[in-house]
Amino acid sequence: MKRLGVIGIMILAFCGLAVAFYIAQHEASGTLRCSIQGLSGCNTVAASPYSYLFGIPLSEFGILFYSIVFVLAALEVVVFDRLLRRILQAAALVGVAASLYFIFVQVFLIHALCEYCLASAVITLLILIFASLIEPVVKRPEHAPPATIPPPHLLMPPTA
Repeated sequence: MKRLGVIGIMILAFCGLAVAFYIAQHEASGTLRCSIQGLSGCNTVAASPYSYLFGIPLSEFGILFYSIVFVLAALEVVVFDRLLRRILQAAALVGVAASLYFIFVQVFLIHALCEYCLASAVITLLILIFASLIEPVVKRPEHAPPATIPPPHLLMPPTA
């Protein structure tokens, strides 16, 4: 079951890579095609100064993020190590935090929403959910504690 979750993360990371590559490719040309009515702010978001960090487009950070997640998940399929699962969870948590920040910027500072950015946020959230399912943060006890039998002096006498 854990392996299926890791493979799911790999598939989601590949989808995230596709979205990030699409944004990077079309951001360079200056036109992003948005097809969902009401979310036609892709070009507005891509052209804003908030779409760059240290002079690098955020889509390239997305490519880096999804590549790291994909490689970690691929290693997890081969090695199956708890530390890798924890690193995968940490990376997914950082990705979700960044996605929440970027959505905040889109809504409150840019006043436009990009469907590709929202798709990336959903993909990142799904990766975090899958990463949490393959290695729960809080371990449940594997065995139930033994049933306790009250001491004999606390037992009720038989009824006559």
